Amino acid sequence: MAINNALFDGFVIFRQVIESGGFSAAADTLGHSTSYISKEINKLEERLGVRLLNRTTRSVGLTPEGKDFYQQCVQIVQDAEHAVARLNSHNVKPKGNLKISCPTSLGINVLQPILSEYRQQYPDVTLELDVNDRKVDVVQDGYDLAIRATNQLDESSLICRKIMSSQALTVTSQAYIDKFGKPQSPQELADHQTICYSNLKNTTRWFYYDTNGDKISVDVKPAMLSNSAAMELAMVIDGHGICRMPAFNMQEELNSGLLVTLFDELPKPNIDVYVVYPSRKHLSPKIRCFIDLLVARIAN
Repeated sequence: MAINNALFDGFVIFRQVIESGGFSAAADTLGHSTSYISKEINKLEERLGVRLLNRTTRSVGLTPEGKDFYQQCVQIVQDAEHAVARLNSHNVKPKGNLKISCPTSLGINVLQPILSEYRQQYPDVTLELDVNDRKVDVVQDGYDLAIRATNQLDESSLICRKIMSSQALTVTSQAYIDKFGKPQSPQELADHQTICYSNLKNTTRWFYYDTNGDKISVDVKPAMLSNSAAMELAMVIDGHGICRMPAFNMQEELNSGLLVTLFDELPKPNIDVYVVYPSRKHLSPKIRCFIDLLVARIAN
C-alpha cells in the first residue's frame, strides 16, 4: 500500500475556517493570507474529490460531505494536538503547586516516604497535602489528585487508577478479650462494644462472608464513633472495644502483638486504594510524575 505523504495536509486550515466562520478570519488566526487559505482548501477538496464548502462573497457553509468530514477532522486534529502535548510534557520539568488529599493513616504509613522521594527529585514543586479522613470533592475543592481507600468506588467522572489492595480485618486487644470475652462469630458482635468509623455510609452495619461465600450482615452497637482511624485504633489498643479497618492502617500494631485479629477462618474482604484525578487530557508533568512514582513504589 502506497504511503500518502500529503494525507493530513489542510486539515488544520479546514478546521480553522469553520471555527472562524470564514477565510479572512481563519487567515488572521493562522497568520497567513486569505489567498493562501483559499488555495489550501482547494487543494484539500481536489485531493479528496469532493466539495467541502459552499462559498459566497459573504460566507462559507459546509456541504453534507463537508459536515461529515469536519466532524472527523476535528477529532483527528485534537488527537494529534494531545499527542504533541503529551510528548512535550515529558520534556518539561515539574514545577508549581501540587495539591493532594489523602486519608490520615495512608499519608503517614504509605505516602510519606514517596512524598520525600518526590521532593528530592522535583524540588521546584510545592506540595500541599491535606491529610484528612473526610471525602473531598476533587474538582470543586481544587485538588490535583486524591488518594482513596474503599471497597467500592462511587460512580464518578474522575479518572481512577488502582494502586494497591489491603485486607479488611476485625481486631481488638487482649485486654478487651480478658474482660468481655472473644466473639467466635460475626453475629456475636451485636453483644459487644464496637468502635465504628463514622465516615462510612453504613457506619453501624458490618458485612462479612462465611466460608460458603454467603453474605453476613451484623448491626453493631457502637461504644464510640470516630472519623479518625488513628483514634479508633488507639481506643481499641486501650481495651475499649472492637473495630475493623484495612491492614495498612495497623501493620506495626499487628506485628508487635498489640492487636488480636478475629474471625481468621472467614474470607477477608479487600479494601482497594485508588489515585483519582480529573482528566487524562493535558496531564501536567507534576501530576504525571507523582502518579508514576506512586505506582512504581507501591508496586515494589
